[in-house]
Amino acid sequence: MMALTHTAWLRRVLCALLGSAAFQVQATAGAIAAPPSAADAREIATEAYLYAYPMVLMEVTRRVSTNVEAPDSRRIRAPMNQFVHAAAFPDDKFDMVVRPNADTLYSSLWFDVTREPLIISVPDSGKRYYLLPALDMWTDVFTSPGTRTTGNGPQHFAIVGPHWHGKLPAGIPAYVSPTGIGWMIGRTQTNGVADYASVHKFQAALKATPLSAWGKPGYVPPKGTVNSQQDMAAPVEQVAKMDADTYFATFARLLKANPPHANDFPIIARIARLGLVPGQDFDPNRLSPELQAALRAAPAAGRKLIVAALPRSGTVTNGWRLLGNPIGTYGTDYLRRAMIAFAGLGANTVEDAVYPLAMTDADGKPFDSAAKYVIHFDKEHLPPARAFWSLTMYNERQFFASNSINRFAIGDRDPLKYNADGSLDLVIQHDRPAGLESNWLPTPASGSFSMNLRMYRPGPEALNGTWKPPVIRRVAG
Repeated sequence: MMALTHTAWLRRVLCALLGSAAFQVQATAGAIAAPPSAADAREIATEAYLYAYPMVLMEVTRRVSTNVEAPDSRRIRAPMNQFVHAAAFPDDKFDMVVRPNADTLYSSLWFDVTREPLIISVPDSGKRYYLLPALDMWTDVFTSPGTRTTGNGPQHFAIVGPHWHGKLPAGIPAYVSPTGIGWMIGRTQTNGVADYASVHKFQAALKATPLSAWGKPGYVPPKGTVNSQQDMAAPVEQVAKMDADTYFATFARLLKANPPHANDFPIIARIARLGLVPGQDFDPNRLSPELQAALRAAPAAGRKLIVAALPRSGTVTNGWRLLGNPIGTYGTDYLRRAMIAFAGLGANTVEDAVYPLAMTDADGKPFDSAAKYVIHFDKEHLPPARAFWSLTMYNERQFFASNSINRFAIGDRDPLKYNADGSLDLVIQHDRPAGLESNWLPTPASGSFSMNLRMYRPGPEALNGTWKPPVIRRVAG
């Protein structure tokens, strides 16, 4: 047994201070602050909606993802503190999170470390790329063990809650979660359907063991509890339908167990003026009619900002929107954090993956499923990924769209046909292209669509902006 490192101890002290003193300070601030004007109240209420959005979406996703007695690999659901491993790529029926990938098999773990740490055991992955990013309830990635950071050898590590005090077994490092509850979204490189069996062996050896059961053979995780009243619709769509009272009451309950970050004091002081005080229930009936009206107008105003932010975020190059930092960790950029949660809950930090987004063609026109497009990569300008790259297709709802060959992504691990000079053309259209099926990414049957170009372990050219994705050229239709 060994004590925590000085760094881990310091982080824990900061988290503990934030989790108790911050609540006390903000409650006082909320009590003595002057009531805002009607205009200020509307502005603060919209800010509160954006600030709360990632945590509310995480909670709804958690409820849906854990509403099961035992791990279900088909729907990627499992009880708290238990891994569930996807046995196959998501299909067009999958709607748990928007913009899923078809490059890796997921390993999902919703953890609750409010009472004790959870020890994660990882087998040797050989040369296979993987990552195990862990998010707190604010959607910040606080650690990402895996090929890039800790290597491919066998290892154990512990996820520790912000208020836990104790010792871990010797040789097991502690990763302190800023919130007691969070989500680990493992991704293991999967080179097509033929590679499933090998990936399944790696996944099966991923284990999550409570500290109290560590070293005791025969540990069996308890059964989960099923809530028959739980809405099992897509979480992002559930949150979109929430009225203000439900939304902010949910957020207030979550704040009791999941403290704000250390740089959130200014926004906490502002939202306290509307009755949203950490550690306290939200009761709109205690508020003036003006404040109630401001809060009830916030969901529509906040959602409008989130949706509008997506096509404006980052920089545009050749029709691609490049979302650089902040992503994965956000500081106080609450609109960006909410937008990323809406468009891709669980996004990695840029060091692990980048996701250039295409929503329009080279002329700035929205993509049309009735049209035909081509993406041409010169030999010297193929996507610079040290692990692998892919291009993924999404429909208007940000999910996969059914197609005749069940292909939702295409990339460097597929049997692509390169041109004689080493360049590459990808064909984007709904109908099967004669003689070019190997390079074909099908579009939805109708409507608009968007695409993400994923690069795992992006090379420096992708991170520093010297590499630029090519234009997407409309050729017919």
